[in-house]
Amino acid sequence: MLDVIFRDEHLIAIHKPAGLLVHRSEIDRSETRFAIQLLRDQIGQRVFPVHRLDRGTSGVLLFALTREALVAANRAFELNEVDKTYLAVVRGWPDEHGEIDHPLTRQYDNHEHRPEGAGTEAQSALTRFKRLAAVELPIAVDSHHSTSRYALLQLSPKTGRRHQIRRHLKHIAHPIIGDSTHGKGIHNRMFAEHFGCRRMLLMCDTLNLVHPVLHTRLELCAATDETFESVLTSLGWQRPPSESRSFDPAGFARQNQRFSE
Repeated sequence: MLDVIFRDEHLIAIHKPAGLLVHRSEIDRSETRFAIQLLRDQIGQRVFPVHRLDRGTSGVLLFALTREALVAANRAFELNEVDKTYLAVVRGWPDEHGEIDHPLTRQYDNHEHRPEGAGTEAQSALTRFKRLAAVELPIAVDSHHSTSRYALLQLSPKTGRRHQIRRHLKHIAHPIIGDSTHGKGIHNRMFAEHFGCRRMLLMCDTLNLVHPVLHTRLELCAATDETFESVLTSLGWQRPPSESRSFDPAGFARQNQRFSE
């Protein structure tokens, strides 16, 4: 049963779990479970995905329930009129805040048709970030350091390039933990061994948009799932006592701490 965050007669939003494909894909031909199919069967009507989340990314995923809502919502995403925030656990300690302004080439999945004459020139891409917490662990992940540093980031992509956040964080040498394509295997394996975490630690925390039909403001929030929350707790990054159903990144006290042996 998928967790429904919001529903009216035009839209429905769910908390997509990590590991679930949005729709059928050549990425994994053997997969039989997809968010579109599961949600359609759950609510008994056709649904149309408005945007996409990578298979390994969890969080807010928005669907339209009518063609009218789909067209209008797609338009808002294409014009970058939807504010998106993500949470990610990354290697190292990035600056307390900053932006990554780095063009990215257009990427195609293996199963996608590449239009004839499609260029390979890079497209503008901008991601803003804020460091919410940081930790130094007494674990020697590589032979050059006796400790390892990690940070929790809040990220806001201002453009919509494929795998933008993952590629941008790799570009600044702070890859996401659990990212098998753009991350570092030695850090991914350490989190699997010490924290039992085998997922990519990236989630879409919030979508903020104008309702495409009713023209009212919508803020759709997803709480951290059990695995993500367990990692945050293990690293000493606690929610404030007055936690609500949706995760509030501003409630995190900025932490720069070192675990004792």
